[in-house]
Amino acid sequence: MHDATRSPLLRDLEWRGLLADVTSLPGLDAHLSGGRRFVYCGFDPTADSLHIGSLLPLLALRRVQLGGHRPIVLIGGGTGLIGDPSGKTGERPLNPADQVAEWAERLRRQVGPFFDFDGPGGAVLANNYQWLSKLEVIPFLRDIGKHFSVSSMVARESVRARMGAGISYTEFSYQVLQAFDFLSLFRAYGCAVQIGGTDQWGNITAGTDLIRRLEGQAAFGLTLPLVTKADGSKFGKTESGTVWLDARRTSPYEMYQFWLNTGDADVVPFLKYFTFLEREAIDALGGAVRSHPERREAQRVLAREVTRLVHGDAGLAEAERVTAGFFKTPDVPGKAADTGPPEEGALPGHVLTVAEPRFLWSIMKDVGITPSASEARRLIAQGGVAVDRQRVSDVDFRLSPGKGYLIQIGKRRVWRVVLNTPG
Repeated sequence: MHDATRSPLLRDLEWRGLLADVTSLPGLDAHLSGGRRFVYCGFDPTADSLHIGSLLPLLALRRVQLGGHRPIVLIGGGTGLIGDPSGKTGERPLNPADQVAEWAERLRRQVGPFFDFDGPGGAVLANNYQWLSKLEVIPFLRDIGKHFSVSSMVARESVRARMGAGISYTEFSYQVLQAFDFLSLFRAYGCAVQIGGTDQWGNITAGTDLIRRLEGQAAFGLTLPLVTKADGSKFGKTESGTVWLDARRTSPYEMYQFWLNTGDADVVPFLKYFTFLEREAIDALGGAVRSHPERREAQRVLAREVTRLVHGDAGLAEAERVTAGFFKTPDVPGKAADTGPPEEGALPGHVLTVAEPRFLWSIMKDVGITPSASEARRLIAQGGVAVDRQRVSDVDFRLSPGKGYLIQIGKRRVWRVVLNTPG
């Protein structure tokens, strides 16, 4: 495929392992090689922040702009009111319209720093509520709905996977609305390329088919791979939950530590996926992993690069300051002495109200440090837990109310827990 690909963008995506499925590689290659093109990806506001699973397509859109094309970031203010069945085993709850609108606005502000919106190559930020909210049922069914075969809709993976558990007409219709989004952007901007995760393949091809039927033009879809970890654990999850792009939900320190804890088998693929480092730099870091894995040089570069992308230079500086203050020790050559506990807000924090001393294992379970009380007790008994940097091995150890504590598991997983008294 590499020899046949002329577009620099496709060559880069291929080398990074970011091409999962393409509707027509020769056609897409010719399209991208013919001038500056629009490429879009949609993000539905299902929460008040994107999470780390959205980072791959978000950065792929940035690669589109760096490759000389124009990205369209589509916020799903309309489709977010419906719910995408892709990847879900059950029906999504329908969120209130005002909440979805608020989340859409937060996502709009969140994605802005990733792109340049100025000049002839500027990115476009759109919200599909603008056109979906104006649809009239009868014209939509006559003009758009008649081009969708129920048999082909049912055959799409996102629907077929839900047939046993059941799927409402609301979610069943999602692919029609996403296809209409593609058509709307094609008509408004001449956008003929949509990218997304592998779970979006059926929705994307529904759009390419609709454009072909109504406009008589070719449109293209490209999906990015599902990010997996070599050890089989789920990407994007930590002991304290989902890794969010919003610093209020996942601090820069937590973001930094998430990437710093990447395994040796994953770090080179993640450098390709999530950074803009060139081939030579990544190859060199791959060599460092093989020759001196204990130095974790590649992990530090990965953590720095992604934290800077998400939180900027100030966020990276905060993350490194907290890491230095908490983990560096004066007896290591070249390392700074301990600078005291991390500042408020830098670590994952939890606040509980308790009237009397509580078992440490109970606190750990209640704030989500461990998934169960038995796991917390096991870690304590094995000496794997420290409170305010003092190792604890007594499973009956208690924490008193009216204080804040730093609870640490292993070398790099740290939580701040505040126990307030009632009243």
